[in-house]
Amino acid sequence: MGRLAGKIALVTGGASVPGLGSATATRFAEEGAKVWITDRDAAGAEQRAAEIRAAGGQARALGHDVTSEAEWDAVFAAIEAEDGRLDVIVNNAGIAVLRLIGEMTTADWKLQNSVNLDSVFYGTKRAVQLMRKTGTKGSIINISSTAGLVGVPACSAYAAAKGGLRLFSKTVAIETAREGIRVNSVHPGMILTNIQGVAQEDNAANYDAVLNAVPMGFMGEPDDIANVNLFLASDESKYITGAELVVDGGMTAV
Repeated sequence: MGRLAGKIALVTGGASVPGLGSATATRFAEEGAKVWITDRDAAGAEQRAAEIRAAGGQARALGHDVTSEAEWDAVFAAIEAEDGRLDVIVNNAGIAVLRLIGEMTTADWKLQNSVNLDSVFYGTKRAVQLMRKTGTKGSIINISSTAGLVGVPACSAYAAAKGGLRLFSKTVAIETAREGIRVNSVHPGMILTNIQGVAQEDNAANYDAVLNAVPMGFMGEPDDIANVNLFLASDESKYITGAELVVDGGMTAV
């Protein structure tokens, strides 16, 4: 207990259960952080926050469309007004639409890049600005994917966004390193979340092909990612920036 005692953290896309954001918010609160949970599903975000408070933790919730810069401004204004600073941000909100390139529409492409990449720019930029303003040596954690490291069938738009997120994170890490602001990316493989469930239902043949490529032969759980995020959020990772942490059951080792 207490690995994040006194820290203020923001986790986007935290409403879904099972989900990486909700699992991360719960772990952060268990370790002493006050967690701001945001999601387009405002009611779901508030339910997660209420569960954390019921368990004795500190949590606040806000409705938040991560593709809207105005809503990002509102989220940061609320955090600064109430807590005065931000120590950790987890840019977790994401969407996956599995389509082979011949079936990919322009709308599919734009939506995935807007949610998965543009939003990370919006959140990272505002986090850096607030951390600089308050002199906070903070941690920025951007959730990428193994699809941001290697080619995965039917993931061209998703991979473009997640691969861009990877190098975006490394570049900002270099820009902010001397200020003690750390920026890292986390690359989950096949994790049992709601987004995976939807992908499986919509694209069963493609989904099975990806699952069969996992050397361990099964999907990970949201806590497998939440625990990596906890490490990166804590002072235990104070000398780690510009890194990519892969959590994929050996998928990219092949």
